[in-house]
Amino acid sequence: MDRPTSALLTDHYELTMVASALQSGIADRRSVFEVFARRLPEGRAYGVVAGIDRVLDAVERFRFDDATVAHLVDRGVVEVGPMTDWLLAYRFTGGITGYAEGELFFPYSPVLTVEGSFAECVVLETVVLSVLNHDCAVASAAARTVDAAGGRLLIEGGSRRTDPDSAVAAARAAHVGGFDTTSNLEAGRRHGIPTGGTTAHAFVLAHATEHEAFAAQRDALGVASTYLVDTFDVFEGTRRAVAVVGPEIGGIRIDSGELLSDSRTARDLLDRLGATDCRIVVSSDLDEFRVAELEAAGAPIDGYLVGTSLVTGSGHPTAEMVYKLVSIAPDDDPGSPLRAVGKLSPGKRTVGGRKHVQRTLDPDGRYASEVLSVLPMAPSGDSMSPQVPLVQDGEIVAAVTDPGEARARCSERRSHLRPEDRTPWPATTPAIPTVWQGVEEPLSAVVVNTAGNPDTGNRDTGDRDRGGTA
Repeated sequence: MDRPTSALLTDHYELTMVASALQSGIADRRSVFEVFARRLPEGRAYGVVAGIDRVLDAVERFRFDDATVAHLVDRGVVEVGPMTDWLLAYRFTGGITGYAEGELFFPYSPVLTVEGSFAECVVLETVVLSVLNHDCAVASAAARTVDAAGGRLLIEGGSRRTDPDSAVAAARAAHVGGFDTTSNLEAGRRHGIPTGGTTAHAFVLAHATEHEAFAAQRDALGVASTYLVDTFDVFEGTRRAVAVVGPEIGGIRIDSGELLSDSRTARDLLDRLGATDCRIVVSSDLDEFRVAELEAAGAPIDGYLVGTSLVTGSGHPTAEMVYKLVSIAPDDDPGSPLRAVGKLSPGKRTVGGRKHVQRTLDPDGRYASEVLSVLPMAPSGDSMSPQVPLVQDGEIVAAVTDPGEARARCSERRSHLRPEDRTPWPATTPAIPTVWQGVEEPLSAVVVNTAGNPDTGNRDTGDRDRGGTA
């Protein structure tokens, strides 16, 4: 292989399950696994799918070469014999269907459906969940921030707050969720995301005076760049920046203090100095809640730089996805019908059978429900299916997703939500009910609105009321 294997981005027990399955005779039985979230994180009306391309890449690179197998034998993870033969021959030959990047998901949405032999599917569990739980969490936090920002410029700047590889993935997921630019240059190179950045406090402090720092930036980056004005005093920094750069100054950034009052002070001063077109960008531990508060207060802010909160899922660093077996054949006969299987564990119940999805629309074009059935459903005029083919017979059939296309999809899908569910404090969680067709639903259909009052309408909360964990 030219690219590094992804086969060890997994847990030890995935391989012990395969070894045991080879021993018991179930390894080659046709199976269906589904990736879904039993519930959305508390207070969330929807989730955003991201990371599908990364999953497909990981599946394609999931190979056990000689060196990898030798390592596993040396460490006592596997024994030489049928297991090592299976590992060396491993190629995923099944099929994968899933939600496209930028699509929304709700409780029990089958974000990914993996079909093949039990062993070839089960071994992919950890790497699939690792990618989707991270990327979906970041994209969901990003979309919520976009909803709160009222069309302002949004800059992802969280690279220094996470692992380097995660930083690139987070920048991409944030763009899918609707952010405009990133500070991460590798994300720009790899995914074509617009990048941007000017200077930090270190640059200002490295000069003898703030005046000298602004002059140096002007000479190097031009008058249209954004100048950091809060190193010492926002008022004086803003005044000095305009004096050095001129009223054509492109923008200023405020990275500390009371952002509402400071942005008002800066806007008033900029306007009085003739810099009426100068943008104000703010940062400093922002999240969707703070952005919404600033927007509601009418802060004269043109852009927000969000970092730590965004790349850590804004308080929910995982999308709570699970990877569960839902169907399996009773024997190795390719013609045998699949048997639906599901857990009955309290708080962790799963519904057996491969799920088909139709998302319905009401007469106003708003999403009305996410309908799940173990039987195929014919699309109607007021519904759509979010499921798309990704892999067939082990070969990727989906085109590589353009992040801009996924970003546009995310925006279009959110336009079908009610406005009151597109805030950091949504009216209902989730925004639409999960409706089960032809099977018993796993949990009650009662939802709690943000006022804490039960709504006994047709809305489903997932299993939040049961207090279960993923």
